[in-house]
Amino acid sequence: MKISNNWLKDFVTTELKTERIGEFLTDIGLEVEGIDKFESVRGSLEGIVVGRVLTCEKHPNADKLKKTTVDVGNGKVLNIVCGAPNVDAGQTVPVAVVGTKIYDKTGNFFEIKEAKIRGEVSQGMICAEDELGLSEDHGGIMVLDETKYEVGKNFADYFELTNDEVFEIGLTPNRTDAMSHYGVARDLNAYLSTNQLKSKFNKVASEVLNGEGTHDFKLEIENAELCPRYIGAVIENVKVAESPSWLKDRLKAIGLSPINNVVDITNYILHGYGQPLHAFDADKIADKKVKVGVVKAGTKFTTLDGVERTLNGSEIMIKDGKDNPMCIAGVFGGETSGVSEVTKTIFLESAYFNPIAVRKGAKLHSLNTDASFRFERGVDPNITRTAITHAIKMIQEIAEGKLAGELLEEYPKKIEDSYVILRFSKIEQILGTKIHREKVKEILKALEIQVLNEIPNGFEISVPAYRADVTREIDVIEEILRIYGYNKIDAPQKISFTPVKLSANDQDELENSWARTLQSLGFNEVMNNSLTSVKDETDAVKLLNPLSGDLAFMRKSLLEGLLQNAVYNINRKNQDIKFFEFGKIYHKKDKYEERKQLAIIVSGRDVAENWLQPKSAVSFYNLKAYVKVLLERLGISYKEVALSDDRFSDALTYEADGKALVRIGKVAPALLKDFDIDQDCFYAEIELEFAQELRSKNELKFKDIPKFNKIRRDLALLIDKNVNYQELYQTAKKNKSPFIKSINLFDVYEGKNLPEGKKSYAMSFELLNEEKTLEEKEISEVMDSLIKSFQKEFNAELRS
Repeated sequence: MKISNNWLKDFVTTELKTERIGEFLTDIGLEVEGIDKFESVRGSLEGIVVGRVLTCEKHPNADKLKKTTVDVGNGKVLNIVCGAPNVDAGQTVPVAVVGTKIYDKTGNFFEIKEAKIRGEVSQGMICAEDELGLSEDHGGIMVLDETKYEVGKNFADYFELTNDEVFEIGLTPNRTDAMSHYGVARDLNAYLSTNQLKSKFNKVASEVLNGEGTHDFKLEIENAELCPRYIGAVIENVKVAESPSWLKDRLKAIGLSPINNVVDITNYILHGYGQPLHAFDADKIADKKVKVGVVKAGTKFTTLDGVERTLNGSEIMIKDGKDNPMCIAGVFGGETSGVSEVTKTIFLESAYFNPIAVRKGAKLHSLNTDASFRFERGVDPNITRTAITHAIKMIQEIAEGKLAGELLEEYPKKIEDSYVILRFSKIEQILGTKIHREKVKEILKALEIQVLNEIPNGFEISVPAYRADVTREIDVIEEILRIYGYNKIDAPQKISFTPVKLSANDQDELENSWARTLQSLGFNEVMNNSLTSVKDETDAVKLLNPLSGDLAFMRKSLLEGLLQNAVYNINRKNQDIKFFEFGKIYHKKDKYEERKQLAIIVSGRDVAENWLQPKSAVSFYNLKAYVKVLLERLGISYKEVALSDDRFSDALTYEADGKALVRIGKVAPALLKDFDIDQDCFYAEIELEFAQELRSKNELKFKDIPKFNKIRRDLALLIDKNVNYQELYQTAKKNKSPFIKSINLFDVYEGKNLPEGKKSYAMSFELLNEEKTLEEKEISEVMDSLIKSFQKEFNAELRS
């Protein structure tokens, strides 16, 4: 949000410099992100003087150039080469002397220097209007009236130039009260006045207006819930024209383009007081009746931008007497009812619309206007009349309009202020320091919060309706601290807390353990927004009132967010990706479902390039290894099952108790293409609640290191190609021998010297008797048992 310093000082008088004001605004929560200079004419005509052309003759070396001598005062005559067709002796002209900066439309400039042009010395430039930024005219040099302009004087002295400094404020969404120059001034004054800094706040009030004659217009509010307050005025004999320079400069300073005096006045009130207004061409309002309500779903309506929109029947609409829509209330006007150059009578609107309804209408039609931005957050319902009366007075003065009759107003039920009990003990508890009750009262008064009654431990207070975000005691305490000064609260020298040891039954402990493990393996944790957009809306949870189309659904998977993290890093030359995220996913089936997962993504190289390992591309098996490291800590058994999932080109799932515990796979090329990723990515997701449930069933115990050594035996098995290692592993795990401690696959071979359709698995087995040294007979019994199982289940053969 842009705030003009000149405009701000219309409401608060202070001798502080701009930079100091910026510091104080930041201190009170209105963070100033930058201060820019504004000049109504770029360069402020600095270096431009009034001159008189003494002589003008053809350039000896160029057909289209002329050689002139120009008197610029104080007896100084300059030789200037000029290419304008209309330059002639005896003219009074604006002259840019050496050292002057001439700006173009984009703000770039070149500096006037003494130079030779086709062999002739030129010591300046005779200027055209567009070169000075005074107009778009480039038909020739600017010829001045010699009776009004004195040779040698600064050209800027003949203009009312505006120089301003503009604050760029990063406003938080809750601060609707500060979405105007008046609101910012009120906040600034509260800080200055309570911190012994000289300031004066010019509080605004409604103008006293006397309408001439009467009018036939009527007002009807069909639903007071949608429009609690509405004021309308009929203004006749309006002359729609260009706005005066001061008004155009105010709007230009904050980045707005002037349109005409009526529209500019409504924009001035909007950004000055925070109250959106809308002007209708009164002659286009059928039956001279303005109605506020809704229209039938499917009704077509063309807005000011020329786009035909289909209404869904929930939008607040301003209609005429025949129910023809004229405006999406609080959002955007209609094409046919707007003010134009031929408008003579206007109907001016100032209202308070239901914030939720305005927001829904704006988001439905993807419209984000200055008016909707304020209405959907809640404007001040009590400034409605003040704003329209000030606008009417400006229209009378600038557009020569005449107020006809009385204002039309509907305000059946006043929007009440918020009642809050404020306790001093609570202030001290939250802030960690005492603030004198008289200081608290002073701050409340400066913020226009009324103290209704003093009670033993605090105040009963009334918070004005324009502070829609201040409804609770804690909100008031935050306001007090904001104005009192965050920097005045001393940080404690000692912080006391009681450490809490998480039990194995606590899921947070599992998450912390897994996070530490992954971090030790070189992973970085990320956190993504749970609101997103989805291609497939099947079983997706859609928000009733989304912030935007890109944030309209609850995420169905953590994969898309991690892919966005990946491409962000890849585009910044960080191709080695090792990320994990703890987060919830959401689905709507027979009922709403919410599950928490741990998601892992890897891509690029597994380890950084070095002279020992120049290439180390991460693979599916790297990710499997990381997942297994995590699952080993659970002490559970699971089985691998092939997985069909559109997100993956190759995938499998780990199942336990018949349910999916882990899904792991190589991300499908089509999905990578959607994210503009051109390197392989591997992704795994673990169901956290299920993992914790399985973990709780297995109480881990510590054992002493065995006194006896393990014995290793290897088997080389010839089996059918369709048999996978997981099946062999599960068969070995079923063996009744208590001596088998670990099973490992250390070699796989397919190729020549093997029968067709066969492959070889080399497996190792570690055996241990914790009571004594294993005898060869016991070892043989275990190995024979394993061989028989493999032969029976898989028709396996031993290879020598």
